[in-house]
Amino acid sequence: MLDVTVIEDPSAAAVSLDPMRARLLAELASGPASAAMLAARVGLPRQKVNYHLKALERHGLVELAGERRKGNVTERLIRATASSYVISPLALAAVQPDPGRFRDQLSARWLLAVAARLVRDVGTLITGAAKARKGLATYALDGEVRFASAAARAAFVEELTRGVSALIAKYHDEDAEGGREHRVVVALHPTVKPVPQASETPAIPQAPETPETP
Repeated sequence: MLDVTVIEDPSAAAVSLDPMRARLLAELASGPASAAMLAARVGLPRQKVNYHLKALERHGLVELAGERRKGNVTERLIRATASSYVISPLALAAVQPDPGRFRDQLSARWLLAVAARLVRDVGTLITGAAKARKGLATYALDGEVRFASAAARAAFVEELTRGVSALIAKYHDEDAEGGREHRVVVALHPTVKPVPQASETPAIPQAPETPETP
């Protein structure tokens, strides 16, 4: 099972977005199960679960993990092909974001378009590398920084831009025979605050104590 796989086919994306099928994928991410086992977990008749599983299997989102005898019946054990899935912009090819249409380094929507292209391109590379049975050389850096002020953030962006631009200029070789171009993406955005779980009770703010009157 892969850690993550990219869905590029529009029909496969549509299948995965069905709420019940997405639930079945989540259940199968924890391990193989039969239609009868899944039916008990999701509260559907086994026949309906089988219908959904066949749709997922046709699009390569689940696969046969094995078979077992249970009384006079042979059960098929199904597993998910990945622990998680990402839908590529290629699934909406006609309306996928194009960072080339505009370039605004301070625009959140342009950042989103760049991120969508990153998902699309890396997904395509993974698919090609898997077919060729070759490795794929990539690198990612993920971290957090807490800025004291907007001015500090602006200074960080300016210094980061200078540093990365200098590295690109240093190592870029336009005339390298047999060289391969690589894309460099650096992004900065506010950290998203975690959403409290339904079981978590938010803390009730306490009113300040009133000083006693002498």
